[in-house]
Amino acid sequence: MSYIGLDIGTTGCKAVAFDENGHQLAAAYREYPVLSPHDGWAEIDSALVCQSCLEVIREAASRCNTSLRSSLETEVRGIGISSQGEAFTPVGPSGEFFGNAMVSSDTRAAAISENWSREFGREKLYEITGHTAHPMFTLFKLIWVRDNRPDVWRQAKMFHCFEDLIHTRLGVEPAMSWPLAGRTMMFDVRKHDWDDSILNAMGLDRSKLPRTLPAGEVVGRVPSAICRDLGLADGAIVVAGGHDQPCGALGAGVTRPGMAVYGTGTVECITPAFSEPVFSSDLFANNLCTYDFTIPGMYTTVAFSLTGGNLLKWFRDEFGQAEVEQANRTGENAYSILIEHMASEPTSLMVLPYFTPSGTPYFDTRTKGAITGLRLTTTRGEILRALLEGVAFEMRLNLDILAKSGIAVKELVAIGGGARNPIWTQLKADVLNTPIKTVAVTEAGCLGVAMLACAADTQQDVKSLASKWVRVTGEVTPDPKNAEFYALRFEHYLKLYSVIKELY
Repeated sequence: MSYIGLDIGTTGCKAVAFDENGHQLAAAYREYPVLSPHDGWAEIDSALVCQSCLEVIREAASRCNTSLRSSLETEVRGIGISSQGEAFTPVGPSGEFFGNAMVSSDTRAAAISENWSREFGREKLYEITGHTAHPMFTLFKLIWVRDNRPDVWRQAKMFHCFEDLIHTRLGVEPAMSWPLAGRTMMFDVRKHDWDDSILNAMGLDRSKLPRTLPAGEVVGRVPSAICRDLGLADGAIVVAGGHDQPCGALGAGVTRPGMAVYGTGTVECITPAFSEPVFSSDLFANNLCTYDFTIPGMYTTVAFSLTGGNLLKWFRDEFGQAEVEQANRTGENAYSILIEHMASEPTSLMVLPYFTPSGTPYFDTRTKGAITGLRLTTTRGEILRALLEGVAFEMRLNLDILAKSGIAVKELVAIGGGARNPIWTQLKADVLNTPIKTVAVTEAGCLGVAMLACAADTQQDVKSLASKWVRVTGEVTPDPKNAEFYALRFEHYLKLYSVIKELY
């Protein structure tokens, strides 16, 4: 038996097949471009995304079927889908697409987000959806369609996010998982249903939205003809998955309160799990949401910095030509070479890491990044370490706010490209003063939803399954001396934002 986890990202999709013990059997990936026809617009071609998703499912299944194991050992019996949040596609009566999908970074609805949420009531919106207003969310993008593309608004039979859109291509009645529905800002995260007061205020008929299901519940069985086309076992099931962040957390083994996944990619992101929905004035003021986790009955939030691994890429491109040349000669990783030669001790520099718009807690698009404390004696290695320290301080700020609201994180699990570098992981553990575990799997989002599919097919408890599938490879503990230094520096970091903000 095998199970495929499909991860639908902003720039590409990946399907990974795992056996019943969580061992990876096959993987396939397709890339697609982000389109920006106007300033502030960011779209992807929904038809190309659907085509790419079916191609990677077919390819991963084919590689399973041609493996050295018997066909019964490798037949794909279930699929789960991890999806980027917010992006939606208007679909016509005959299944035709009425335009591209607006992805999270599309900001055309910025004014709508500000004005509509004020009129509806910001606190009321938060109390229903668990989220604070931002132009990334589906709600405001749909209102933009209503106001600027009235023909699409009228003619669209359905508005699908990518999880349920792919369900239509798999031949099952589409259903949006609770963890993904929560990212639309139209979903009551306590009642687990589309909210009529929001839908009425925007003039949207709920019949244009799919049904919703908790993560892990069976959506349907793939018809035989489609199973044959994709190389799946006859009667393969599709299960509800979710938003990519909580799917990745499950795939990293986050199954109980006090745990969180720390994802290091272009964006730094911490996603914890907790047992009850938490709504507080602190979370509201700091844009920290509450919505369903991928284990039914549990909840999550997303603390993130939009400046993450992209800051290391910027440093490499602007100041790391020698390391890039060395990597080209030797086959080493340029990022690893840079980090190996950065300052080995905490620096006296201070960095505000807003080289992009900030994430939580401020949602600040104007304040710029800053490096302070420079002298003629400052080395390049110190600057690099200070940049990484700045991002880690920003994540500590988020963790402190969560702790004050009753969501204390005592254990972190690292995933993403940065998790593979022990020096960088040690720096994070020291700044956060929190142990960080590393795990074997690199495609945690795919593993998480494949795990949900296996649990549904075999009637196993997903928490029990996670304890078998997720393999811890190590743990990095904070260095007491560095942790004490960073605790003092963090008090200074808290003052830096207001000072730099005044300049902009």
